[in-house]
Amino acid sequence: MRIGQFDVTEPVPELKDPHLIAVLRPWIDVGSVGTLALNRVERHLRAKEVARLATPGMFYDYTRYRPRSYFNEGRREVSIPNTVIRWGSREDGPDLLLMHLLEPHLYGEDFTDGVVEVLKHFGVKRYSLVGAMHDMVPHTRPLVVSGIGNGGDAEEERRRERVRTSDYEGPTTITYLITQEAIRLGVETRTFVVHLPQYLQVDEDLTGTARLMEILCSVYDLPDRLIEANRGEEQYRRLQDRVDDKAGVEAMLGRLEERYDLEYADLGQESQEEPGAPPALSQDIEDFLKDLNEGFTPPN
Repeated sequence: MRIGQFDVTEPVPELKDPHLIAVLRPWIDVGSVGTLALNRVERHLRAKEVARLATPGMFYDYTRYRPRSYFNEGRREVSIPNTVIRWGSREDGPDLLLMHLLEPHLYGEDFTDGVVEVLKHFGVKRYSLVGAMHDMVPHTRPLVVSGIGNGGDAEEERRRERVRTSDYEGPTTITYLITQEAIRLGVETRTFVVHLPQYLQVDEDLTGTARLMEILCSVYDLPDRLIEANRGEEQYRRLQDRVDDKAGVEAMLGRLEERYDLEYADLGQESQEEPGAPPALSQDIEDFLKDLNEGFTPPN
């Protein structure tokens, strides 16, 4: 069965007031935070594939997203990059659609129209985009989450989950058209983006994943064991040992902690005043962070 640009597996499931949670790679999936979080939810719900792009080569440049070869029972096969949607049913609360959204290189409007057709076909009630980005934040403080919501109890939820309202302006992704069209259709929307330390760049950031899972577990009443906070804490402890070996990092961390404490003193509370601009980093610290990012490769 074809819905928009997607081939849908039959029989098509009948979903109960579904919410769709998407991670956008690679734009806001730093440290694979969004991917890891969705994978945990999928394993818990034993989610099954429901749809994938019928012709991914229409949207993706395979010299940028490389197909991968692998052996299956001694026979070489090829996995083609694609956008895949899985679904999981729940006894209480809405069923979940989980979309691993790969950003298109071509025909972006057609791509987003196809996703919107999926939303309409399944009667999606909420569309959420989750992930992570790098920021000038210290790893010695609770990770900040920013986002924005529309419809339902968005403001109450933002306060409860300690999410800072995003005021980002600048380059973005064509897939934001999905959010715009969802709002026009009366679908609730949410965005949750975890801010990760710029100077600690790892392939899989488990602390960031734990922070995102805290929100998903709270919003969707999922078991706390999916958070796995201890794995993230252990990972950052190991990275601390490497950071201690870098000359000048202690001073840089102190400045980032001071900036964090001033900017996020009201984290989790509703400030009575508009927050001021964050204190600027000195040029020495900016130059140091640049050199650190270029020369420091922490362990995976």
